[in-house]
This record gives sequence, structure tokens and C-alpha cells, in this order.
Amino acid sequence: MARKTGSHSDITGPKVREAALRLFAEHGFAAVSMRQIAKEVGVQAGALYLYTPDKQTLLFDLLSAHMRDLLAALRAMEMPEHPVRQLEVFARFHIRFHMARRDAVFISYMELRNLTPENFAKLDAMRREYETALEQILIAGQKAHEFDVDDTKLTTMAIISMLNGVLTWYRPDGRLSLERVEAIYSDMVGKAVRMARSKRKKLVAE
Repeated sequence: MARKTGSHSDITGPKVREAALRLFAEHGFAAVSMRQIAKEVGVQAGALYLYTPDKQTLLFDLLSAHMRDLLAALRAMEMPEHPVRQLEVFARFHIRFHMARRDAVFISYMELRNLTPENFAKLDAMRREYETALEQILIAGQKAHEFDVDDTKLTTMAIISMLNGVLTWYRPDGRLSLERVEAIYSDMVGKAVRMARSKRKKLVAE
């Protein structure tokens, strides 16, 4: 079905995605109907199919767009050479980027089970690329005798989980500024993996 000239698809399309994101985060994917999304946008239910073939595609588009934006922002960052500084920059970046996208982060974790196996595999590949970027920092830190990590993959997941925790409690009008929270968390992450000075001296001497 051809879209009518002047249908403002460049406006309605983003509104459909914004409404779906908000409703999925508030009520859950399974509980939200295409009719509810249409009502939120202010169009007839049938008009939604001009912008997405079905609700599954809409969910995948939302989750994959979030991951594409995340990976693009990470690649665009200028990383310092030293792994200790890289870890600090990554921690700050993760908090800042995700804080502005709380609904997208929420459904990215809570609604994975509602993706088809094919869509899950595509999204999982993007998530692994992001996790690998952090793991490579940890590996570089190990090689430089800066980090003491038993399992880099497990530590990667633990750090991401720790950083995501900020999203559950932080409020802009609270006691701490976001910049201060970033500084505290990046310091905690660094201390959690940093090698003891005595052990580092011993390894360097050997």
C-alpha cells in the first residue's frame, strides 16, 4: 500500500517508535497492542502498518537502533592509550549514554525473551561487540600488569551490571550531579580490578 503524498512519514514514523518504546517500558511488550500504540500516536490502527509490518519487527527495530547508536558512539570516542584511563573513560561513557535512554535500556534487557531466535541472534551479536570492547580493555590492563582479573568475561559482565545499576536510582534533582556519580563509579570500577602495587612490582621485576 503506497503512502499518500504529504503523510508526514518523517514525523509519524519516529512518533510510532517513541510511543512503542514508552509503552513497552511501562507495560511490557506482551501487554501492548498495536491498537494501543496507534491511539498513543493519534492515528488509526491500520495506519501503523505503513511504518512497521508487525509488533515483533517494531520491537527489534527499537532494540537494534539502540545498540547501533551505542556502538557508533563508542567507536566515535577518542580513547586514551593507557588501559587504566580507558576503563575510566568507558565507565563514564556507559553511564552518560544510558542515562539519557532509560526506557531503551530497560526493554533491551527485559524484552529479549520476546524476540524471535533470528532477531535475538542479530541483537546478541551487537551486544557482544560492545562487551568485547570492555573486555579488551581488561585484557590490555592484564598485559600491562595494571589489572588483576581472574576471568575477563565474567568481570566484563559484572562491571556492566554495576554501571547499569545507576539507572535504577539516580535522579537529576538528587544529592549528586551526574558528573560526580560518573567519577565515583569509574573510581570504584578501577579499584575493583586494579592489581595490588606489591604484586605489580613483583611481576615487573620478573
